[in-house]
Amino acid sequence: MVTVALSKVRFGESNDDIRTVQKALIARGHQIPDGPTGFFGEQTKAAYRAEQLAQGFTGADADGIPGCTSLTALGHADFGVDCTEAVPAAGNGRLTLGQVTYRDPDDGFGQDAMRRYAQKACQLTGMETKFGVPALLTITERESAYNHPKYRVNLNDVNARGPRVADGHPQNCSRGATQCIPSTFAAYHQAGTATTPYDVVADMCATINYVRDRYHVNPVGSNFAARVQQADPHRPARGY
Repeated sequence: MVTVALSKVRFGESNDDIRTVQKALIARGHQIPDGPTGFFGEQTKAAYRAEQLAQGFTGADADGIPGCTSLTALGHADFGVDCTEAVPAAGNGRLTLGQVTYRDPDDGFGQDAMRRYAQKACQLTGMETKFGVPALLTITERESAYNHPKYRVNLNDVNARGPRVADGHPQNCSRGATQCIPSTFAAYHQAGTATTPYDVVADMCATINYVRDRYHVNPVGSNFAARVQQADPHRPARGY
């Protein structure tokens, strides 16, 4: 049986793994007018969304972007799925949850400060500043009022649970300028940056790495805001 790597089935890419998935989608009755070209474009995204809906996914979970569960179900008897590379080593700096620290360095706040931090984060991750900086500014405005001290940790949403950690709050609370939960921060940590999500540059770098993986944003990020509604000032705020 052929094996498809989830990490290769990404929007905007072309390869044989995508062709295999397209054939399976067509066999399931989903429309891809151009056929199994091996290119993951809007047609394939729409077909995959239809498959997700057929599998019972709803809302943001039916976004046309393959995940391990849905792709495995699609493959069924036709192909296996390798999910091991779906979450990369986040800029070669992946941490364990126990390595995350919680000291707040009291970084600056406000739009101008966020712009400076965003430029640095884009440089470290290779994100094109033309697209990455405005996207990060929008996210930080919506998530933390540009890293205002009052909003650096969220004690009220569904993530606010787990054992108390060094900052006195439940471990899983969203923290930092972009409101990153510690497990996500650890998985997508950028090598060479601080180990606390309260550090704005480290927090932004982890967000960029997460967005690239979760939303299949291309390396320079030209479609960052188009792919992530929370980063698009022209659309309503939405969790990411």
